[in-house]
Amino acid sequence: MSQPADTDPRRALLAKLEAEAERGGGEARVARQHEAGKLTARERLERFLDPGSFVELDKLKTHRCADFGMQRARVPGDGVVTGYGLVDGRQVFVFAQDFTVFGGSVSGAYAEKICKVMDLALEVGCPVVGLEDSGGARIQEGVVALAGYAEIFLRNTLASGVVPQLSVILGPCAGGAVYSPAITDFIFMVKDTSYMFITGPEVIQAVTHEEVGKEELGGAGTHARRSGVAHFACDGEEAALRAARELLSFLPLNNADDPPVRPCSDDPARREPLLATLVPDSPAQPYDMKEVVRAVVDDRHLFEVAEHFAPNLVVGFARVNGRPVGVVANQPAVLAGCLDIDASVKGARFVRFCDAFSLPLLTFVDVPGFLPGTSQEWGGIIRHGAKLLFAFAEATVPKVTVITRKAYGGAYDVMASKHLRADVNLAWPTAEIAVMGPEGAVNIIFRKELQAAGESGPERQRLIDEYREKFATPYAAAGLGYVDEVIRPEETRPRLVRSLEMLRNKRQELPPKKHGNIPL
Repeated sequence: MSQPADTDPRRALLAKLEAEAERGGGEARVARQHEAGKLTARERLERFLDPGSFVELDKLKTHRCADFGMQRARVPGDGVVTGYGLVDGRQVFVFAQDFTVFGGSVSGAYAEKICKVMDLALEVGCPVVGLEDSGGARIQEGVVALAGYAEIFLRNTLASGVVPQLSVILGPCAGGAVYSPAITDFIFMVKDTSYMFITGPEVIQAVTHEEVGKEELGGAGTHARRSGVAHFACDGEEAALRAARELLSFLPLNNADDPPVRPCSDDPARREPLLATLVPDSPAQPYDMKEVVRAVVDDRHLFEVAEHFAPNLVVGFARVNGRPVGVVANQPAVLAGCLDIDASVKGARFVRFCDAFSLPLLTFVDVPGFLPGTSQEWGGIIRHGAKLLFAFAEATVPKVTVITRKAYGGAYDVMASKHLRADVNLAWPTAEIAVMGPEGAVNIIFRKELQAAGESGPERQRLIDEYREKFATPYAAAGLGYVDEVIRPEETRPRLVRSLEMLRNKRQELPPKKHGNIPL
């Protein structure tokens, strides 16, 4: 005869172990986590996932280390909470590192838990989201912990381009541990509480004698503005978790799925009078390209990515008639919209992500060229600029380009031109498409005449105006078919809607090959 449920010792043991797992490192360590302004692993999952949707895996798993007193120090779950749940009703796999248990350090068993959810995510085709807060490899386990990290890195690599991968850094992430987030698609950090670096301030001071704090070395601000490692620097953990949820709303579950469509209440035929006068009469005067983007996308909402890194190029997600698109846009308000090393790398990675996950590319062009200077040339602008060119040329998703003003030289080619297999190329009447700006072109073409005449006034200006009228207009390019149509700016949204609708079933293949050799 079976025992009553409330007296069954096996049930009692299960309840005891589950309670231990849910307590994490205990009340004192949880209190310290809260004092540091941080949530616990389980609190983070509660806020990130739809209420009541989390299903935990390996809740009772523990480490196998018997050295250095670790045999007596076992906590069910071993410092990481893993499983799956829903975000806006769509399935995702998650792991949340628990800093209250062994400082969130990674053991062999801990790594196995993460690898299990990543393997499942690949098998069923769902995103993987890591909530990271770890002191690094568990020293007591030695090479076993390092092997665990390598197993995670391998799965990050195999999952790349198959399922979206997001890393939300909510505490320390140092040493070799940084390479798992680095392989993932997007990194969120929290100001003042999260940091990432290979070697910490103490080691740097000992080796190079440089004095630097954790925040300056590897904080959210540093990585969002200077290194470009972080795509988002958020004001608090809850803001980071909300941003990660919103990002997922634009993405398909996997590379064979279609991006999610939402009902659109914004009129697809909406004309935007603002655009008719947004581009200044003077080619040297800046304007904000984000105003152009917001004016034509649904509900004027642009979810910008890497906003503070290389701000001369804007990238992000938006919707057009309810369907997600990836936006790439030169920003004439910063460095006149020139492409430099950082902008090229930023744009190339974003374009390749969109292409991997079937997100159409909407490109807005106002680019006078590549940024000149020895620092750019010696820093490899040729190689880095080629990354953006390669990415646009390789992309097989629908590509629609709008030239608002300048499109000069090689930068015209690079920015999703017709010659890189863009499907629809539109231009505003204000567009200037040429090898270089009229002023520079006149200085070269008519150098001898201008020198002989000693002319730098009216005659030079006449030649500039003549060059602009004949060559630096969209009509020359339209006459050759390089621009499909010159449109009134206020009609941009309805034209984009129609173009993307026409391209919805686009199919384009690359030549058979293992993979290309992008100039890394």
